[in-house]
Amino acid sequence: MSSLPVSPVLKNVSKRYASSSVALMLFASLLFASMTVIAKQLSGRFDAVELVFFRNVIGVASILISVRQRPFRHTGGRLGLLVFRGVVGTASLYTLFFAVRTLPLGTASAYQYTYPIFLSLLSFFILGEKLNVREWTAIGLGFAGILFIFRPDVTMPLRWHLIGLTCALLTAVSYLSIRGLKTYYDTRAIVLSFMLSGMLLPIISMAAGHFLPDSHSIFLGRFVWPEGWEWLVLLAMGFAALLGQLAMTRSLGMDKAGRVSAVGYSNIVFSLIFGLILGDPFPSWLMLLGVALIMTGGVLIAWKRKPEEPHGEG
Repeated sequence: MSSLPVSPVLKNVSKRYASSSVALMLFASLLFASMTVIAKQLSGRFDAVELVFFRNVIGVASILISVRQRPFRHTGGRLGLLVFRGVVGTASLYTLFFAVRTLPLGTASAYQYTYPIFLSLLSFFILGEKLNVREWTAIGLGFAGILFIFRPDVTMPLRWHLIGLTCALLTAVSYLSIRGLKTYYDTRAIVLSFMLSGMLLPIISMAAGHFLPDSHSIFLGRFVWPEGWEWLVLLAMGFAALLGQLAMTRSLGMDKAGRVSAVGYSNIVFSLIFGLILGDPFPSWLMLLGVALIMTGGVLIAWKRKPEEPHGEG
């Protein structure tokens, strides 16, 4: 008898949670885009590997504090896969920060967000998952978008574009490994493996960079001691990454994963706008078409994503 008056209330609550989850995902996208803006601004003085190191420092400290308050609760047993997830995730950050340094921000972001296309293909070929017509259509749209972005940017080295796509591929491999870890490990342990790797591997890369002649490449670099305000900016980059991760995770837990994941593609729009502010050339209509196709393909795939599946950085 009381269901009739309660129903509108439940609808209003549902709408409020949906709007809050969308706002949180928009906020997460803005934070992730801000992180890449900071990385691009600092890339003139700092190599990509050092930026990856500072990107993860805040996150590691935050997770260790969390673990001290509430210890891990998991069975474990897949240490090799856990280490693999961390290494591949860190490699994806190396390529992301290198792409941000060399490509316009919008282009780098568009390439990064093709990872759902590669994730679907890897799931098909490696895990044997079946893809429906919509998902194959999304994959076709995504690759068509990639070609449109490749084609107008002939003034840039092909290697730079391939590095951008490598970032998406490595991100997809990293996320695929999470599927094999989530039943064995606490979520924080999976994230910590990624962030710890994101600190340790850059230290090795920078140590090697001091002794090797070609020390300024994707996986090598030299440590440059930050000065004055640079410390604050580097820490701000780490905070932006951490807060973006928290906002994204909270958003995915509040509403249908497909809906809010689709909103996550606003990162590309934010990156395009920030890139123009920083002086990137206005994208051609072919590139804009390519971005639109990638976003459309990604949204089609995101709409079937399960709540526990990841979305976003590394």
